[in-house]
Amino acid sequence: MEHNPDIYLLYEYMDKIPLTFRIKVCLDDSIDVDALKEAAAEAIERFPYFRVQVGVDGEGNYTLNPNDRPIVVMPEEDRRIVLGSEETNKHLFAITYRDDTIWFNCSHSICGGYGFFFWIKSVLYQYMIKKYGSIEPPADIKLPGSEIEAVETFFPNVNDLPKDEPIVRYNGGDTNIAIGRMLKFLLSPFKKDNYYYEIEIPTDKFIDYCVSNDGSPYTVLSAMMYKSLTKVFKEKEGTFISGRIAADYRDDIGASGSYRDFVRFIHVKYEWSMKDESIEKLNLRARGALVSQNQPELSCERFVRLDKVHKGIDAQPNLKQKKKYAKKNSTFRSDPRDVFTISYVGKMDFGGMEKHIKSIYSITDGDLFLEVNALKKCFYINYQLINKDREPLDRFLEFLTEKNIPYKVSDMKTRYLPKIELP
Repeated sequence: MEHNPDIYLLYEYMDKIPLTFRIKVCLDDSIDVDALKEAAAEAIERFPYFRVQVGVDGEGNYTLNPNDRPIVVMPEEDRRIVLGSEETNKHLFAITYRDDTIWFNCSHSICGGYGFFFWIKSVLYQYMIKKYGSIEPPADIKLPGSEIEAVETFFPNVNDLPKDEPIVRYNGGDTNIAIGRMLKFLLSPFKKDNYYYEIEIPTDKFIDYCVSNDGSPYTVLSAMMYKSLTKVFKEKEGTFISGRIAADYRDDIGASGSYRDFVRFIHVKYEWSMKDESIEKLNLRARGALVSQNQPELSCERFVRLDKVHKGIDAQPNLKQKKKYAKKNSTFRSDPRDVFTISYVGKMDFGGMEKHIKSIYSITDGDLFLEVNALKKCFYINYQLINKDREPLDRFLEFLTEKNIPYKVSDMKTRYLPKIELP
């Protein structure tokens, strides 16, 4: 029996690692609540694959069933909302707002950031034309009433992918140097919240620095994190500091344009002996890792692994066993253990809407994790931490200051990632 591929991450749900995310959009004026509710209702009609609720079939498989109840738009509070519950009309999407800011909340099971922005852009566009009149739309806008193209919902068949061997395999490995921070959070019944800081850097200044060091935003941020963390963790024989860079691999598996989440991680291993190297040399190391690991053959291998896990979940006799199997065989949990993560999707196109957007931040799971969004005027970097220890952030900011890169940083904020209520 074929199951909806959007269900499988739901089996891995945990309260402290909920596999949900939020996009925080700050606008240049206070939110018109009535216009936002109208915009959300109009936009969701364009995305029937997001307009669903979770069920369970007779064999214990999660299902995603049509949900015609309205998308909830409600005030932002200092708490975690519950997706899939009555407060969100059973939807796995919801919108909250406060003052001049909108939070878009979502289960990561249905989509990643790429697909989530389909809906976000549509909502914001419907909202802004109500409030401001005619606005130039971004090139990739999906407007209510427009046709859903086949590429948008495409999910590959594993049997159609080539099975060629990659030219080379990158030699990385696990490092446990930061695992204690995460375990303290996961195992303590008293630690429930995790935190982040918003960093704003002018795009022209940051790109100039990247170019002057023969790097890209990916490689420069990776080098910056490595440099700063050598001042946070103690050097110990046999350890190293490694990072991972999120890489979208949908093009490699023929799923260009799909709303679904196809992300794997590029592993970058830095030895302690590299801590005095220049940013330019560290860039070269990261670029080498990117080149060797961004092979289409490795993307196909990743999808084959994913397909095997899905089939393994399907084969379990009941929901309890399916959840147990999913957590034990998770593709992400079997990746090399790294100290930090960089997630950056490139400069975003919001068309004429951008002039009304003051900032945009992605909020996800993870420790020592940079979520990076870029508009024409600024890079918006969310520095995520599992606890209240500011030292990693402060060492990172010291590096920016040392390199004369201007920035603004917020006070500590709580993530309030949504929970999910599952049947």
